[in-house]
Amino acid sequence: MKPIQVGLLGIGTVGGGVFSVLDRNQEEITRRAGRGIKIHTVADLDTKRAEELVKGRAKVVSDAKQVVNDPEIDVVVELIGGYGIAKELVLAAINNGKHVVTANKALLAVHGNEIFAAAQAKGVTVNFEAAVAGGIPIIKALREGLTANRIEWIAGIINGTTNFILSEMRDKGLDFDVVLKEAQRLGYAEADPTFDIEGVDAAHKATIMSAIAFGIPVQFDKAHVEGITKLSAIDIKYAEQLGYRIKLLGITKKTKDGIELRVHPTLIPTKRLIANVEGAMNAVQVMGDAVGTTLYYGKGAGAEPTASAVIADLVDVARLQTADPEHRVPHLAFQPGSMVNTTIMPMGEITTSYYLRLRVADVTGVLADITRILADNSISIDAMLQREAGDGENQTDLIMLTHETKEKNILAAIAKVEALKTVEGSVTKIRLENLS
Repeated sequence: MKPIQVGLLGIGTVGGGVFSVLDRNQEEITRRAGRGIKIHTVADLDTKRAEELVKGRAKVVSDAKQVVNDPEIDVVVELIGGYGIAKELVLAAINNGKHVVTANKALLAVHGNEIFAAAQAKGVTVNFEAAVAGGIPIIKALREGLTANRIEWIAGIINGTTNFILSEMRDKGLDFDVVLKEAQRLGYAEADPTFDIEGVDAAHKATIMSAIAFGIPVQFDKAHVEGITKLSAIDIKYAEQLGYRIKLLGITKKTKDGIELRVHPTLIPTKRLIANVEGAMNAVQVMGDAVGTTLYYGKGAGAEPTASAVIADLVDVARLQTADPEHRVPHLAFQPGSMVNTTIMPMGEITTSYYLRLRVADVTGVLADITRILADNSISIDAMLQREAGDGENQTDLIMLTHETKEKNILAAIAKVEALKTVEGSVTKIRLENLS
């Protein structure tokens, strides 16, 4: 059969990886796809660099619109990123009857509903394995491998930059600002790392996984998002003493009251496999009612790991080109007419356990005052750690782990605790998940 013709929008790190892996493994890929996959045209503003990479094996243009409007192109691979021109190009490609492969989690988390509806109407597919967790095939696992299950919850380390920073903070006892500079020097963090360290990147990915797991529209605007910028090395140390590690988790969970969709630093018991995922690696843990807990681990970024996912999507397109739209795997796992608008729960109604660190005066009665306030707000203590005050010190750290309670209860209690004259400054609050 004639090879499918691919238009590649952007040949940066990931685009270069796609071109390289496709060239290197063409024979194996063709055997699996049943036909060849050929990069027909590459669009990149830096045409000189693009031409050096493709070495005459593909046409190079500077205008991406030429690619999406080219009748010879069967599939458009969008690797530009962002919400702006990328959305325009993807919708134009769909309107022209072309399949789309994208690694753009931000685009899908914010505009996915519109994009998937457009693709459905035109009878084409939008494939996005590379948008979540790089080379880990978590989208395929959720859409196909676990399709017999009611998904109960997903918890993922889905941002390598933040996981690298937290691993370094734990290993070296350094504070966030110091480790961030080192991560930037080593290339693990961007010059502007805001999307990573503030949790936005992880929230984009969690939003997509939540939609697939529960058959709901993508709703990034309803996600609760917290990053790691306020984490202190001392909290990582205390968590270790209590048998926990702190990770930035993307969590989505189905409850009787609705669906939780949240990203924030989280204490996890050290005995859990996911708690031991270090460096820039990613991992996603999924709980299904039939299969139980499954864990997916690997590289969440990088040229070739992400290219692996992009090319897998291209192979799917090659296999499905002869299948009519009704017999293709739905974009968000559930048939479009079967999607539901289950409520995304407000953060105040979320129930979980908490780690609290307080700086308190080393005087009699402090603990009694604090525990009374917690009890008045329906909060019970599971474990406690108190550091002895040093010589000449009149204050000490008090660390508590609570049993499960609603977020609104813990916030009300913290406000009252911080008003005590014996408590200095703000209370540090980190959520805790047992993931069992």
